[in-house]
Amino acid sequence: MIDGTAGVSGRRDADEALLDNPDALAEHDPGGMLRHTASAGAQVRESAALAAEANLSVLADDGRPRAVVIAGIGTAGRTGDVLATVAGPRCPVPVIAHRSAGVPGWVGAADVVIAVSASGRSPEALGAAEAAHRRGARLVAVGAPDSQLQSIAEQARAPFIPVPRRAPARASLWALTVPVLLAARSLGLVKVNEADLAETAARLDADADRCRSAAESFVNPAKSLALGLAGSIPIVWGSSPLATVAARRFGDTLSANARYPVVTGALGEAGRGRVGLLDGVFGGLAEGERDIFADPAEDDGEGTRLRLVLLRDGGLNAEDDTDEPFAVEERRADAVQTLAERRGVRCDVVTAEGGSALERLASLIAVPDFASIYLALAHGLDPMAVPAITEMKELSNQ
Repeated sequence: MIDGTAGVSGRRDADEALLDNPDALAEHDPGGMLRHTASAGAQVRESAALAAEANLSVLADDGRPRAVVIAGIGTAGRTGDVLATVAGPRCPVPVIAHRSAGVPGWVGAADVVIAVSASGRSPEALGAAEAAHRRGARLVAVGAPDSQLQSIAEQARAPFIPVPRRAPARASLWALTVPVLLAARSLGLVKVNEADLAETAARLDADADRCRSAAESFVNPAKSLALGLAGSIPIVWGSSPLATVAARRFGDTLSANARYPVVTGALGEAGRGRVGLLDGVFGGLAEGERDIFADPAEDDGEGTRLRLVLLRDGGLNAEDDTDEPFAVEERRADAVQTLAERRGVRCDVVTAEGGSALERLASLIAVPDFASIYLALAHGLDPMAVPAITEMKELSNQ
């Protein structure tokens, strides 16, 4: 019989002082999630080198595909969203992220399937790889070396790009994403050059340095963001398609690392309904009843508030062919910040930086990734070990 509370530990209230104690942070992070997250830049470089050894140029031999399906779950599935966004509206073929076992019924010899799994054994990626092989679709596999996924790729005589398993999947986003992007480049779907990869890796290195555990909260953007989110219900909205991918990634890491419930999505979609959350019982109604003289330490949980995190593209996509004019995105982002301010809802803004879509995306993901880990550590949670995930797998596989 499984104990439903086995391994569940931590504290309900965040310990702010702990974040400025590097020794305590290391003690609460025995699996090294901070270290794994800081390796993002190295992941970009290593994955690019491994992809270069995989002879992806053979993908172009049969010409442009009808469609590309990226099959995977969790972080692996998020790589499909990254590819679709980096490829942008000019992409000549549909790019579809598929998160279920197998592949869509229409997939055939005219299509390409990219199966992604950090472990190389997820049922979704394995099922997709097998189905692609049966149907004669071109296959690319990305996953752990010497895994079931590699075996299927070898049987299909398909390119396989190894991802050394040094970190859990949710800390391996860039190790999984770069091979997918380079496979798509071989198919003529994206323009990602070596300079883009080098600049993205440098950006991730710089943000890892800014967010290092030894940097105190007042100069560490990730710690500051984590402390702002502590005890709140986060809402994370992206102002553009690129920023929306980063917003959903932040939702993934807040849920898995810090165990926080979170609302994520595109700001344009939020304006059709979800922006009403700012008026609700955790938004404007709660803020209107706030006692500014109350002691936060005496909060009994009934005072939970929304905290808005807005990811903005920062005007760097103004020359791109986007689905929506840049000026519209900017006005919408300004409007939601004004709405939050009028209702007393706190708002954090992360603005994209960089000259390429990939580097801008990295600049929107890096600090929130670290923030999710610092928030977990402040609550005494081990971000590496998530008992509910282990228990879910045990119950599902009985």
